[in-house]
Amino acid sequence: MQRRRDPVERASDESTDLYDVSTWEPRSAVDRFAHSIYTGVRYTLRGIVFLVALLITIALLVQPAQLALETPWLGAFFGLSIVPAALLAGFIWYTDITSSEPLGLLVATFVLAVLFATFAAVVNSLIGPRLQAIPVVGSLLFFYLIVGPVEETVKLLAVRTFAYRSNSFDAVIDGAVYGAVAGLGFAAIENAIYITGTVAEADVGLLTAATGITTVRALVGPGHVIYSAIAGYYLGLAKFNPRHAGPLVVKGLLVAAFIHATYNVTVGIVPNLIASMYPIGFGLAFIGYVVVYDLAIGYYLYRKIDRYRRTYRTVRDDTGDPPRSELTEFDPPQR
Repeated sequence: MQRRRDPVERASDESTDLYDVSTWEPRSAVDRFAHSIYTGVRYTLRGIVFLVALLITIALLVQPAQLALETPWLGAFFGLSIVPAALLAGFIWYTDITSSEPLGLLVATFVLAVLFATFAAVVNSLIGPRLQAIPVVGSLLFFYLIVGPVEETVKLLAVRTFAYRSNSFDAVIDGAVYGAVAGLGFAAIENAIYITGTVAEADVGLLTAATGITTVRALVGPGHVIYSAIAGYYLGLAKFNPRHAGPLVVKGLLVAAFIHATYNVTVGIVPNLIASMYPIGFGLAFIGYVVVYDLAIGYYLYRKIDRYRRTYRTVRDDTGDPPRSELTEFDPPQR
């Protein structure tokens, strides 16, 4: 969107100095001092946020770190728990038909998602018990008003902080890529905390407990990637549609939070219903439901990415760019 200009600036020619009349840039000592104060406050506040997130993260990871040192094999379960989510994030990156994203920005987004996930953990732990104590509707309110919106917001914040500001974020689809990486980072720390907590409180053998919770968390991880990739896609739209940036970001968060919360609500109900109606165990019913849910929502995301890819190839052909060989959806993108 073009910068708005004062009537004086619009009417004047470029030879007229409009400093402190209708335009401004740091020239005088006072100007530079004011600019320095603003920059310092901005980066100080950002640094405080990062520091608080880092301290909370360290506090939350003390138990996982201690348990991993006592039982080194547990680290393998931490890694295994995010394999499906990592593969899905990798596939979304793979489908980006535009330029490759810098590894540094991908890593930074992952790390920021790990740090910011702790804010969601604090909010959930403080508000969750109070809301869930409300009869009948407590859990619904908790999942739809707190868990979904807060977790999707912190994941999107991990993208917005650095990657979004980078010149490398030069296509709408990049939002989905960085959103997927943020979802992977969120799943990584969440899985570590859940696995550690379950193993530490296990009444059965540690290996049995670790295997069970790792299987559950491996199934949950891809959901985080899908939800935040959807929100990220709309963040990408927002960057290239500044006039409607706010509503687009809100729409992405609303869609992602609703899908996220709906999963949280239904995953505690539907597998039990399936197990009671059909001669299968709860474990199989749980796995089946999670896989079907993720496939359905993943298909929604896939259609958006697929439409972008097809349109990208079409407009490049229409504008006379060098023709590209037609790709299937599973071929590597031409960059």
